[in-house]
Amino acid sequence: MGAAAAAGRASTRAPGRAPDDDGVVVPLHRGRRRPAGAPDPWAAATAPASPGGDARGHVPPPDPPRSDPPSADPPPADPPPSDDPADDLGALAGAAARAAATAGRAAGAAGVRAARAAASAGARAATSPRAVAAGERAAAAASVVGRRVTGDYEVDEMGFDRELTDAVLLDVLRPLYRRWFRVEVRGAEHVPATGGALLVSNHSGTVGIDALMTMVAVHDDVPGGRHLRVLAADLVLAAPVLGDLARRSGATLATPADADRLLAAGELVGVWPEGYKGVGKHFRDRYRLQRFGRGGFVASALRAGVPIVPVSVVGAEEVYPRVGDLPALARLLGVPYVPVTPFFPLLGPLGLVPLPTRWTIELGEPVRTDLAPPGTADDPAAVLEIADEVRETIQRTLHAMLLRRRSVFR
Repeated sequence: MGAAAAAGRASTRAPGRAPDDDGVVVPLHRGRRRPAGAPDPWAAATAPASPGGDARGHVPPPDPPRSDPPSADPPPADPPPSDDPADDLGALAGAAARAAATAGRAAGAAGVRAARAAASAGARAATSPRAVAAGERAAAAASVVGRRVTGDYEVDEMGFDRELTDAVLLDVLRPLYRRWFRVEVRGAEHVPATGGALLVSNHSGTVGIDALMTMVAVHDDVPGGRHLRVLAADLVLAAPVLGDLARRSGATLATPADADRLLAAGELVGVWPEGYKGVGKHFRDRYRLQRFGRGGFVASALRAGVPIVPVSVVGAEEVYPRVGDLPALARLLGVPYVPVTPFFPLLGPLGLVPLPTRWTIELGEPVRTDLAPPGTADDPAAVLEIADEVRETIQRTLHAMLLRRRSVFR
């Protein structure tokens, strides 16, 4: 009892504050009695709020002024939430549609930017020197072919069409020459820039593609840009389409009369004395020269007094490695042979694609014929001796080139 009274007296003497209903702290009287007629602080704290203020008489600040005109309608209130699942699905569908539209606009903008970039790149490529040169060549080729259709062109007495060869035929062969076979030419200085000369080469490759590559080499990589007039076999010139193209490119029949006429006119003449025996030999005999015949090419060079330039070609033997033959089919077709390679006829037309071997064409030092005594062209023994000398020179050069070659394909 005494302890409780002491505690009560301590509570009335200790300073303190009592909270009201709103969390406002109200000071307590320090043990003094409220005078008669004085307002009760607890009643004021718990009294209801007046219209213009709170329970303690505080007046709230006025609303901020509106920026919109007084006549403007207030913004619509958000619709009350719905418990219908269909409404939720509709809301989701709407959100998905809006997202898809946004993504579509972004994709469209990206597509426009990509198209502009591609157009810009195409414009730059179209104005590059290489593209301009290619366009000019294509236009020139189209013009040349168009004149052939109308008959407005000229050829020499043997059918050589110089303009067609420069604008079309050589352009067709250049990708093979530069990109596929990557031909390297050595000894270009041994070919005279003017006057006649006889180029004598080994023959290989099953289909005689080495003659075509030698034509491009003489025109493109030998000073002077001269044309090589090929002495071709009668079978080539008699073939449909191929024979006409061969004549237009400067080829003529491999006869002494045609050779004499070309050399006397100061032309560069190419001959492959091995003939079919060289171009169609078995792969095991690659780079082994066959007989050069009776040396008729030497007699033509002697009569014209022009130099003989030995030509050695490495790389052509491997483009169509012949491992067999089909003699029955060859007789049926009327051709010397129908080769069998590791890829033909096994792969069909795909087997006709030549292997991308790396080629080297070496032009040797000329054999002078203008120093020979008069009448040497009519001496069979002297003619055969010079022919054997040229053949041995080419064979030695082939052996040396094979020793230097690191790989067939690079």
